[in-house]
Amino acid sequence: MRIAMISEHASPLGDGGRHTHVADLSAALAELGHEVRVFARRDDPAVAEVITTPGGIRIVHVAAGPPHFLPPDLLLPHMGEFARLLEEAWRTGDWTPDVAHAHFWTSGLAAVTAARQIGIPIVQSFHELGEMEAETGGNQPTRTGYERALGRAVDRVVAQTQDEVRGLVRIGVPRASLTVVPAGVDSVRFSPEGPAVERDPDRPRILSVGRLVERKGFGDVIQAMRYVPRAEVVVIGGPPADQLPADPGARKLRALAEKLQVGDRFKLVGAVSEADLPRWYRSADLLVAAPWEEQFEPSALEAMACGVPVIGTSVGGLTETVVDGLTGDLVPARDPRALGGALRRLVNDRVRRFAYATAALDRARQAYSWKRVAAQVGSVYATVTGQRKNSNTEAMA
Repeated sequence: MRIAMISEHASPLGDGGRHTHVADLSAALAELGHEVRVFARRDDPAVAEVITTPGGIRIVHVAAGPPHFLPPDLLLPHMGEFARLLEEAWRTGDWTPDVAHAHFWTSGLAAVTAARQIGIPIVQSFHELGEMEAETGGNQPTRTGYERALGRAVDRVVAQTQDEVRGLVRIGVPRASLTVVPAGVDSVRFSPEGPAVERDPDRPRILSVGRLVERKGFGDVIQAMRYVPRAEVVVIGGPPADQLPADPGARKLRALAEKLQVGDRFKLVGAVSEADLPRWYRSADLLVAAPWEEQFEPSALEAMACGVPVIGTSVGGLTETVVDGLTGDLVPARDPRALGGALRRLVNDRVRRFAYATAALDRARQAYSWKRVAAQVGSVYATVTGQRKNSNTEAMA
């Protein structure tokens, strides 16, 4: 099957997060025999128009908007041009996809516009809904309205968690249009085997990973450290290390740590490359993920694949990724005392940490392999292409 991945601001050539998701899914689909092309917005004048990866995936850079980086919330005005160039390539070129899979809402708008006149079925992945992005200061009603319309216009929406399904239904996307396929994890890159970042062997290490925004709960993690007196907490996230002193989120967390007298046990690393992340996970005794609201928390899955147990809050995708009492423990959100108690118990119980780590590793490898995820997504593609062919046949009859 010929698959067009529409990912205007997250090229597989980028590093981390959404870039990696598109890259890993595309690679897994290619390994299953599909022909995959990824269409991303050109954000670097020096990059080639078409790049073929070692795995045979073609990355096509579409010249929509200025050829430099733009924040995702500034991309909407360029999606009309992106769509026009997609339609032109698919209609007049030598390659037309059997299905297009759009990642993120702006990509979806371009994909639907381009495919509407050609009859190409569209699968949509939002990854994160506008209602979860309130802290970015964007025009939320506008984005939510686009997401509602998009969810109704595409052939199928792939959600990563049941929590995302509830969010989509809440904004008006029909439940019958939704299929849940979890995100995968690369168990070759994220594994217990390999080098680890150096650490003090006499001080338990708690790791936390994510953007330095309030709803990620890093403030609660720092407050919880009052109840875990021997341990250190290492936070990965935010800008590169040399920019941390000027970052408002980083300064706020440092000030809180000093105020609570845990500053000597709080380490803020800053941004870490995707290649270095496994070394940090392997250095930790456990991962803590304490968001107040979240749809999917990739750090929990990555830690589990490295054989690291997870203490998380009972919100969003964490309730599906982490099996409470088996691969880690779940506690109420925004409750630093409960979080601290759970951290202290697990830090002090080596046997339980080993049992959790073993179960976490097995769950990550079995339930979240990219091969399994690609097979499930491939089934969605087969369904929507079959439905589109049948509807076309009925229309001609």
